[in-house]
Amino acid sequence: MTGLPISVFIGAKGGAGTTTLCYELARAMREKHSVALVDADLSGSRSVAVLCEAVRSLDAERDGASVASVRTDGITIFELADRYDAAFTLDEATVESCVGDLGGFDEILIDVPQPFAVAVRPFVSRARRFFIVLEPTLLGVAGAQSMLADLKRFGVPASRIDLITNTRSEPVLVQRSEIERALDSKLIAEIPISTNRTYSKSIATLQRYIESLPGEQALPDLQPSAGRRANTASTNGQATPLSSAADLKRDAFKQEVHAALLRQLDLVTASSAHGDAAKLAELRSKIESIAASMVGDRKFEGSAEELAELRQEIVDEALGLGPLEDLMRDPEITEIMINGPSMIYVERHGKIERTTKRFTSDRQLRLIIERIITPLGRRIDESSPMVDARLPDGSRVNAIIEPIAIDGTSMTIRRFGTKRMAAEDLINIGAVPPAMLDFLRAAVQARLNCLVSGGTGSGKTTFLNVLSSFLPDQERIVTIEDAAELRLNQSHVVRLESRPPNIEGTGEIRIRDLFRNALRMRPDRVVIGECRGAEALDMLQAMNTGHDGSLTTIHANSQRDAISRIETLVMMAGYDLPVRAIREQISSALDLVVHTSRLRDGTRKVIGVSEVVGMESDVVTMQEIMRFAQQGIDAENRVIGDFVYTGVQPMCLKRFEEYGIPYDPRGLSELKQLSTW
Repeated sequence: MTGLPISVFIGAKGGAGTTTLCYELARAMREKHSVALVDADLSGSRSVAVLCEAVRSLDAERDGASVASVRTDGITIFELADRYDAAFTLDEATVESCVGDLGGFDEILIDVPQPFAVAVRPFVSRARRFFIVLEPTLLGVAGAQSMLADLKRFGVPASRIDLITNTRSEPVLVQRSEIERALDSKLIAEIPISTNRTYSKSIATLQRYIESLPGEQALPDLQPSAGRRANTASTNGQATPLSSAADLKRDAFKQEVHAALLRQLDLVTASSAHGDAAKLAELRSKIESIAASMVGDRKFEGSAEELAELRQEIVDEALGLGPLEDLMRDPEITEIMINGPSMIYVERHGKIERTTKRFTSDRQLRLIIERIITPLGRRIDESSPMVDARLPDGSRVNAIIEPIAIDGTSMTIRRFGTKRMAAEDLINIGAVPPAMLDFLRAAVQARLNCLVSGGTGSGKTTFLNVLSSFLPDQERIVTIEDAAELRLNQSHVVRLESRPPNIEGTGEIRIRDLFRNALRMRPDRVVIGECRGAEALDMLQAMNTGHDGSLTTIHANSQRDAISRIETLVMMAGYDLPVRAIREQISSALDLVVHTSRLRDGTRKVIGVSEVVGMESDVVTMQEIMRFAQQGIDAENRVIGDFVYTGVQPMCLKRFEEYGIPYDPRGLSELKQLSTW
């Protein structure tokens, strides 16, 4: 089929207003033409359905199929997928059948994410024109440059590409002449903000331009031409290696299997039933059987080991985290960093390395993120492009998408392993000496308020877990976290977790709100996963009003910097408190600051323990009790040094005696003396 009046609209970056522009154009054209508006964005946001108020109508028409259509308000709406996971299994054959239904329309407007996405190729290969929609901003221009390069690389001639600016908010940051010079192309339309009196006129001008376009023949190919970076593809403006023919065949086969699984099994419901081990085991068995049958029917080439690996990948993608499952099973990996679908890095023993793992597409990566956050009641979309979450094993997850992540979807998983690290484990790996840990045990049991400071990935949360193991089992402990990752062994523990705002922007529960509520729960101890905002003021006041023995962490470069950062966070509470008053609160509330660090060789150590002793003039005074004194680097690039005792007698020893905590201060003599080191 050739000559269809298809106009493809592509946003240069997320949030460019492409969907709204398509909808307004369709409304303008419906007076004189039969118009089809196709939502091929595949993000699961259902923006077209929402704009046209056709969500219920499309749901009624879908009847289990991937594609649904409905006529409303003079426009025929086609929706390729109503959910993100449905979009993941959408194949070209289904879209081809949708193309066949478009033959009788005068104008066909397609809202697509990327012109080279496999599922939408039946549309873009027949398009007469491609419209790149960009905001008149520096980010918009950069996104348009990347999109122009991608379109041309995939065989779309420049003569079929037009540029449109769509202003979402005032003021315009980049003028027309600058945009045209940067993109080496003319703008065919400038759409102002919708409140501008020229908005309707601009839409009408664009309408006339589109209506004047002739129908054109299909594009011959949508693959990179020979000699034009034939071995690379562009993802959000960055060149990444293209998969081999075998990899492409493998990915296509896996998508075929997933489509079959969705037809035969309710994976969406089943994969969320984390607590029902028997049901998941039964489902896993069925998936393995279906995958094995399809592998055999297709006579998929490969060794027995390769076929077993393929079946395992299919199961992992259907029920787990896809290509991340192997990495999650590796006990040596402490961090997984995903920079787009084809760039996955891990940290082993403090060293970062790139893996050969990859997602089949950005859509699959987004599906995995949705699978992680949906059971937690969290969301990620253009209006809320960042999310924190956790996995069932306690691993911490952070994901960020466009438009905030300029180069595409990114996800980071901080792993805590299947085994909770105990005090003996830290001693065995050299992270802390027995004498230092014995002192900190006594400090926790004597209800000293302890602050664990350190940089990102320095082991703060792991060490906080170890310190919490010294808490008496008979005490009532309340933990407060952004994403629950603390794992306490005590029996009387209440775990609280903050909540981001919902899609309407309401319902947010902050750490500060949880802390205030925790004080009404009769806690013996309050453990805050991380102090990072105005809750610092509430924490200090609680410590100064009888709720001693609290534990928390904070990002800082040293013990002294941790005190300064607490001071800054208190100022964020919105009260105009004198600096001296804040420092007096800090000096009377905090007892110990324990500093952790990730050293040059990737090892993590407790490199300092300091005691807060009071105020001297307007300065919070501290005395260092123990530290890690680094001597240098050995031949194997490992950090060498010793844990040393500064010789200062801790003032808290009297507190140990008052509480009857067994502690022998002579244990500090096991460390080297700073004066003789």
